[in-house]
Amino acid sequence: MKNDSQADILNVIETEDGIIFGIYVQPKASRNEVCGICGNELKLRLTSPPVEGSANRMCMEYLAKLLGVAKSKITIVRGEKSRHKTVKAVNVKKDDLLALLNEMEC
Repeated sequence: MKNDSQADILNVIETEDGIIFGIYVQPKASRNEVCGICGNELKLRLTSPPVEGSANRMCMEYLAKLLGVAKSKITIVRGEKSRHKTVKAVNVKKDDLLALLNEMEC
C-alpha cells in the first residue's frame, strides 16, 4: 500500500502463536489480488466462485502464499458463509503482514 495510514486502519490482533485479522472477499474476480483496506478489513479479490467452499479454500491458499506459510497455518475462524471473514494466521507476526501490505501497490 502506498499510504502507511491505511495499514494502521487494519485491525490485527496478535496472539501467542500468530495473528487474527478481518478480510473482505470479492469472489469471481478476474485475478487473485489484495486490493486494499475496506473498513478495517483486508480486501481480497479471488477468481473462485462462492460455491461449496471453493472461495474459502482459495482464500486460505492465497493468504498462505502471500504470508509465506503452509496452507494449514491459515484458518477461517468466523464468517465461512459470508464475504466478511475473520482469519487466523499461525507463525505470522503483525509486522510481517503490515510490511507485506506496504510493499504492495493497491
